[in-house]
Amino acid sequence: MIRILSPVLIGIAALAPLVLPTYFVSVATQILIFAVLAMAVDLLAGFTGRTPLCHGAIFGTSAYVTIYAASVVGWPIGLAMLTGILAATCLAMVFGLLAVRTSGVYFLLLTLALGLIVWGVCLRWTEITGGENGLRAQLREDLGLSTRQLYVAVLVTVLCATAAMWRLVRSPFGLTMRGIKEGEGRMASLGYDVTLHLLIAFTASGFFAGVAGALYAVFNDFASPSIVQLSSSVQGLLMAIVGGVGTLFGGFVGAFVIIAMEQTVSAFTERWPTVLGLTFILMMIFAPEGVVGKARLLLKR
Repeated sequence: MIRILSPVLIGIAALAPLVLPTYFVSVATQILIFAVLAMAVDLLAGFTGRTPLCHGAIFGTSAYVTIYAASVVGWPIGLAMLTGILAATCLAMVFGLLAVRTSGVYFLLLTLALGLIVWGVCLRWTEITGGENGLRAQLREDLGLSTRQLYVAVLVTVLCATAAMWRLVRSPFGLTMRGIKEGEGRMASLGYDVTLHLLIAFTASGFFAGVAGALYAVFNDFASPSIVQLSSSVQGLLMAIVGGVGTLFGGFVGAFVIIAMEQTVSAFTERWPTVLGLTFILMMIFAPEGVVGKARLLLKR
């Protein structure tokens, strides 16, 4: 089913900037970026059974470093983005070293605490991060990209990242990740180094979150403590859950549903978070597998 739908969806996505107004192209760009973040979260939550609450901090670190390297240090934007991705990957490795020996609620709380540390650093280290004022840049203008051209560049990058994640979860390493989720003790008894595999998975997940963060830096031209705080991590996790944990491509569906609802409902009421919250509650009751997971079950029936 995925092999049939993928070319169709890619074609629709490629044609979108030709038919949509500029505002909706910008919203579509944001959806693509956060879809990568949701899929990065799903690499851990869906394939290793470790649910993180620190990926907003990793995502935001990449955005911060990208903007700082480009606007303050003066590096070329491509090099600045690579530096941001590298910083996010290194941060994820450090987080992984501290967290992968735990599981369940302990893993959740430890990653939450690690993310809060990053938020505190971004808020208080005003000489580098700008504190509450954040960092501003003109990366999109410096690249000379219009809204539609930026969408195309983001789409190509997201497709490459998605293909890499798909290949990862379908590889022998990905099968090991699934085995760890299903029975960590059994995998250890078979001779697998569970801790090392979890660390690699955590680092790979952080790398892709860093890719999303670097793209967001170019898209938004601004980084502040709000993008590394807990709400960013929760948003990425909710997108993965709404789309379907363990489906990978559910990240696209979750990002579309949440961002589209946020844009639509906020136009009618200031209490849009309440509407979103009620929607999530209903979804957890009637479709706990997520949109993609529920669709798979219905197709099997």
